[in-house]
Amino acid sequence: MSVMQIITLTNKQGMQVKVSNWGATWLSCIVPINAGEHREVLLGCKTFEQYQQQDAYLGATIGRYANRIAGAAIDIAGTHYRLVANQGENQLHGGKLGFDKLLWDIKNQSAQKVTFSLISPDGDQGFPGELNVTVSYHLTDENQVVIDFQATTNKTTPVNLTNHAYFNLDGESSKNILSHTLKVNANLYLPVDKQGIPCGDLTDVTQADMDLRQPRLLSDRLLESEERQKTGGYDHAYLLDKTQPIAAQLISSDKKIVMNMTTTQPALQVYTGNFLQHTPNRHNGEYDNFAGVALEAECLPDSPHHPEWAQASCFLQPDQAYHHQTTFHFFT
Repeated sequence: MSVMQIITLTNKQGMQVKVSNWGATWLSCIVPINAGEHREVLLGCKTFEQYQQQDAYLGATIGRYANRIAGAAIDIAGTHYRLVANQGENQLHGGKLGFDKLLWDIKNQSAQKVTFSLISPDGDQGFPGELNVTVSYHLTDENQVVIDFQATTNKTTPVNLTNHAYFNLDGESSKNILSHTLKVNANLYLPVDKQGIPCGDLTDVTQADMDLRQPRLLSDRLLESEERQKTGGYDHAYLLDKTQPIAAQLISSDKKIVMNMTTTQPALQVYTGNFLQHTPNRHNGEYDNFAGVALEAECLPDSPHHPEWAQASCFLQPDQAYHHQTTFHFFT
């Protein structure tokens, strides 16, 4: 029987990353800024019990399907599958007992890399097929955190794995991320309703003031766009422009840390922590709304119901291997 473990990765520059086999979760990310100064840039809890109680998915590996599936149901080759609903009538982040709430096996580990593995049985949260999953975290000497996702199945099933870390490059104990600057290389985004379910087709980012192609303060007209009013801030999927070298860039308000994000995934969910209030923090207190921003590399939400989004297909076949990689590169 596995027990909860914490693994610490360090590199020659003094950067430190902590991860756990519970939820294959990224717990901590301490970045050296200059001689003697380090900054914790990841939101996190103080105790394991708090991680179990919080519902913000702090740093967790999300599966079998990240983001939302409308009506908690899918159809595959004429068979209807009822999924476990856990956000009203919809499914969010894999259901009530998603990959974020499971103990993973530690497959192997070294000073700078750890690999977790998990077997999700046929019927898990309603999904067809046994899914064999591995997730690895690799801290390079260039201050990159490389997260690698792999999976195979014995039945056709939707797969959409991501990491749900929340970043605050000013330091996680600072008030919020609204003075951060964000750039996302995407020409299209998905409009959603108040439940976060797509309610239209992919739309030009110039509509509804959703353009992040130029660096933009997160506070800039945050709740003036009718799109962002529905969701209390950014909580939207962007279809990435794959001709660009990076997916996104986040810059701290004091400009001391820049984080470049690259990914093989087709889309990026930008979530400004609009409902983080009362989430326990590391300091016997609570986070407030907008305490961190999550940049979730993944398929588009509700893709099983939208075959027209062929560029972001989420179905894995038994003769295929799922393999995606996302890298967070920190510059100081």
